[in-house]
Amino acid sequence: MTRFHSVSAFVSRSGRHLADLLWPPACIGCGAAVMEPDRFCAACWKRLPHITSPRCIRYGVPLPFDLGPEAVSARAISDPPVFGRARGAFLYDGLARDLVHRLKYHDRTELARPLARAMAFAGHDLLADATGLVPIPLHRFRFFNRRYNQAALLAREIGLRHHLPVHYECLTRVKSTRPQVGLTRSERAENLAGAFRLSPTERLHVAGQRLILVDDVMTSSATGNAAARLLMRAGAASVDLLVFAVVANF
Repeated sequence: MTRFHSVSAFVSRSGRHLADLLWPPACIGCGAAVMEPDRFCAACWKRLPHITSPRCIRYGVPLPFDLGPEAVSARAISDPPVFGRARGAFLYDGLARDLVHRLKYHDRTELARPLARAMAFAGHDLLADATGLVPIPLHRFRFFNRRYNQAALLAREIGLRHHLPVHYECLTRVKSTRPQVGLTRSERAENLAGAFRLSPTERLHVAGQRLILVDDVMTSSATGNAAARLLMRAGAASVDLLVFAVVANF
């Protein structure tokens, strides 16, 4: 290492140490002091409603009994999804729900990095096979009001961590849909019917690819199904779904 690189490294380390003194790392859940930035304290980590095995291999939801690595839920048998597999880091409750709301409604875009890290850990098996990421798009009116798409922020962070391309313009939301919360299963499907359009210029990025749809929450399978259906019809080899949180008993 040259003297220049040694001095640069020293200045960089000194800058980080000074920043830590002026703005010490804080837990993203409660603000308590932590050793590194973008981390949870031990108490908040325990509060998070983790999704752990056993879980349905298709929907990624917890199962009451361990029936083996290929076990599926009753929902996956009676109403199998269009996408192949779904994975989520947490149930959409408590602190996990609060974090989504901060990212989504309170301009806390810096939360995208730690939330994406948790998603990548939960979906490591999906990411190992993937060739690209497709964030679920917002309708232009909602994007105008919010100024950013939280799914795109999450996809960007996951793509950087796993060196995967993110196809931001692949899907367009052409229908302004109602929130899915509170709707019946049939109402959710009807709400999402015709909601997405595949960009003609993006078809080359779809055919033969193993894609992962990225979103913040899986309220039901309706959004993932609607988007996956378009991608599969365009020739995608496979389409999976990766989210931060899953609504319990969806």
